[in-house]
Amino acid sequence: MEQSLAIDAFGALAHDTRLEIFRLLVRRGPEGTPAMEVGRLLDIKPSTLSGHLATLKRAGLVSSERQHREIQYAPRFEAVNGLVRFLLEDCCGGDEAACAGVALPD
Repeated sequence: MEQSLAIDAFGALAHDTRLEIFRLLVRRGPEGTPAMEVGRLLDIKPSTLSGHLATLKRAGLVSSERQHREIQYAPRFEAVNGLVRFLLEDCCGGDEAACAGVALPD
């Protein structure tokens, strides 16, 4: 992952409400959750929620898919794995023995 993409993703998550939204989507899983349900569960006004979801989507952390009259949002686990790999790619200067307890995502 390029540093600029990682910065965008971390920036998107560096907000209380967006982090809360993202964590809810992760808990709900890859099948996604309708935007209105996210707003209801977290007590966020639709106009505010829309902006936060757009920020998370621009950062590549969530995907969206229209289903009938609603939009389903789901976490992009591959993006999260990319962030973890970015943070740990130079773990212990490449000394695999020193990083034995660190689990890198596939």
